[in-house]
Amino acid sequence: MSSCLGLYIEEHLIKYAKVSKEHDNVKVETFGIKFYDKAEDAISQIIEETYSQKIPISVNLSEEMYNYFDMFSLLTKNDLQKAIKTEFESYCTDKGYNPNVFETRYAIVDNQLDKDKIKIIHISDNKIELNKRVQQVEGYHLINVSPISMSIPNLIQVRKDENCLVVNIEDDTVITTIIGGKIFNVDIVEAGSRDILSKINLKENSYSKAYEIAKNTTIYTSEGVELQSEQQAYLDDIMPTINNVVGQVNKIINSYSDKIEKVYITGTAALINNVDLYFQEYITDSECEILKPYFIENTRDINIKDYIEVNSAISIALMGLGEGISGMNFKKKTLADQIPSWLKIEVNPERSKKEQKNLGGFFTWDLGQKLDNTEKSLVRIAVALFLLIVIYSGFSGVINYLMDQKIQESEDSIAQTNSQIALANADNESLKTGINIYNNKTQQLIESSDKLKDLNRTRNAIPNLLNQIMSIIPENVQLTSIENSTDKHVVIDAQSDKYEQLGYFVARLKTDVILTDIKSTPGQKDNGVVTIRIEGELPI
Repeated sequence: MSSCLGLYIEEHLIKYAKVSKEHDNVKVETFGIKFYDKAEDAISQIIEETYSQKIPISVNLSEEMYNYFDMFSLLTKNDLQKAIKTEFESYCTDKGYNPNVFETRYAIVDNQLDKDKIKIIHISDNKIELNKRVQQVEGYHLINVSPISMSIPNLIQVRKDENCLVVNIEDDTVITTIIGGKIFNVDIVEAGSRDILSKINLKENSYSKAYEIAKNTTIYTSEGVELQSEQQAYLDDIMPTINNVVGQVNKIINSYSDKIEKVYITGTAALINNVDLYFQEYITDSECEILKPYFIENTRDINIKDYIEVNSAISIALMGLGEGISGMNFKKKTLADQIPSWLKIEVNPERSKKEQKNLGGFFTWDLGQKLDNTEKSLVRIAVALFLLIVIYSGFSGVINYLMDQKIQESEDSIAQTNSQIALANADNESLKTGINIYNNKTQQLIESSDKLKDLNRTRNAIPNLLNQIMSIIPENVQLTSIENSTDKHVVIDAQSDKYEQLGYFVARLKTDVILTDIKSTPGQKDNGVVTIRIEGELPI
């Protein structure tokens, strides 16, 4: 039976799960969450508490970036790798990035629009951030660093023809789209449990208490739920984020011609009561449910919600056990990883030094005995390793000599370039004088042009705003007032008999970018009518 400790590391907490696997049987041995001030200390505590000092450890990436490239399906493996590298370098050039600072991996999926091409999901992570994550687990048996978007589908058994979304609402929300039973796309929504917990933390001054409050809060639905006043107070901290995520999920579903059958909800925000029912109210064409790992059975001893709480950690552990899409491990193998376990033979501490032959701490045998076949084989391996080191040292010397030559050539080239730069600077100074004269003459034209642009820009702003609002406003929401108080500032008074309709209206204003910097007042209910005031800026 093989085991792996999965660690899902967030900004303030770590979710962990020790998972074992034997053939097709998967078991979660121990799990939990730990809040921390210093991640390294918390990781050490988790490893000690779970007795995971010698078992493999798998963790998540921290700041991965996703790109998508279309390639011809007939390319050979080498040509495909070169083409992907060229596309990524082109992307980095456009963005002003250095491609050498990224560690990259990619997955190949079917192109739904062109059968002669394939789609590449290209994942990159800054090497500095990757090394920070690896160093957090330094001293232990780290074998896997994977993106959560690729690991979270490990928890469901997807049919070959199934189309679904996995919405993982952790610090940020990661939405993994599965088409035809395979991962097809990944969307990152910069809104999630971080926003919810940070707002509650401002009130409670305790991140762990904010976490428990969020878990025990119930979201209202159209069916009507009796809420305590204490719960109602935290809904203003929770609902804007949930509405934002619901809006983004709806956008993704509507962007596909294939029907999305299911929406699986997981992550910290999935622990909020009724969140699946709230999703279902606004995502009517797909079945919405909380993601329950397929191998977990209901037991009396442990609440199934406790397993769901650490879904991310369980999925990361499964990646360490070889589950899921291959080629997603960002952890490079070190020399220690590549040494076979049978080669790491410890010296027998009970024998005296005179009784032992020791080659670098690897092999030990008695001096007074004749070498058997195994010991002869070990000697041959030791000699081979020694020769390999000598050859490697020789090549290293040659390479260092060639590098010194190249460095000298580079220094000569730099000196010549500096002299050319000095001449260019002199020419630049003479150009500056002419540019200043030109700038003075064009400044007046620019100012006149800006005034004209401002007039043209704002002329149709309000009619356009009204048209956009008409296309998104829910049926039960009424606008009582719209005021353009300043140049771009708009104040809207709205009313409805349902809180959720007003919340949905505000969310659509944000997600469709009809207004920016939106602020809304808490709903005031009078005679069965809820009124709010919404303020924002025209995006012009």
